[in-house]
Amino acid sequence: MLCLLVLGLGTLAAGCGRAERNPAPEAQPEPATMRLAVYYLKLDERNAYLVREVHEVPKTLEVARAALQELIGGEPVTPGARRVLPPDTRVLGIKIEDGLATVDFSKEVLRANVGAEGEALGIQSIVNTLTEFPQVNRVAFTVEGRLDQAARDWWGHVGLYGQPFRRDLSRVWEPAIWVTSPAPGSTVASPLEVRGSAMVFEGTVQGRVVAEGGEALAQGFTTATAGAPGRGDFELRLEFAAPRQKTGWVEVYSISPRDGREEHLVRVPVRFRD
Repeated sequence: MLCLLVLGLGTLAAGCGRAERNPAPEAQPEPATMRLAVYYLKLDERNAYLVREVHEVPKTLEVARAALQELIGGEPVTPGARRVLPPDTRVLGIKIEDGLATVDFSKEVLRANVGAEGEALGIQSIVNTLTEFPQVNRVAFTVEGRLDQAARDWWGHVGLYGQPFRRDLSRVWEPAIWVTSPAPGSTVASPLEVRGSAMVFEGTVQGRVVAEGGEALAQGFTTATAGAPGRGDFELRLEFAAPRQKTGWVEVYSISPRDGREEHLVRVPVRFRD
């Protein structure tokens, strides 16, 4: 009897040991980078305007500072786009309180030479970049901790006399369409809310969900809050049956009023929820 009892306890202990050795699910590593939207200046023979670009930068908790650093030292990818802030400009501090972001720049920021129109757009490039963050709706600047006459004059034309400044996308001409939700690589399910900004004919925005291999799962259209030459926000709801494929795209585009072709196509890679 004693032998059987010892054997039973040994078997139970062995069973517990096996259960404890089952490996726990591996945690997915956090991405080492993050995506930030920044606005650069573009000048040609006839026009001056802003372009919006999404850059991948090292991940940090200081996202507002990282966005400004990308404005100062990042490399624009849009042909003809350029940085406005002098490359030796330093961000001395950022304070965000009650929706107001106050940025303190080093004195090198005052060395930009872009003309009157370039000055207004240069200021707006900073403001639009910072107001991408939901906790910021107004932006003001100081230089070396002060707002003296030299700082108020800024680059010599528009100045800082009207600050704080607010978000203004009316002179953001490129790209014609961008999508803010869903984010690239995110997992989606039906119904899917697609949101973004568009500057297209009559504000009509087309959208669809496409599975890997090209199968169209859903298609629809909506009207942005403004049509070209204005820019407006849009929201589009798409419903679809879950596909066999695990990956696909959300595609947003417009239809050319000249020949009916698709134009300004934006493709956002997504994963489908099981």
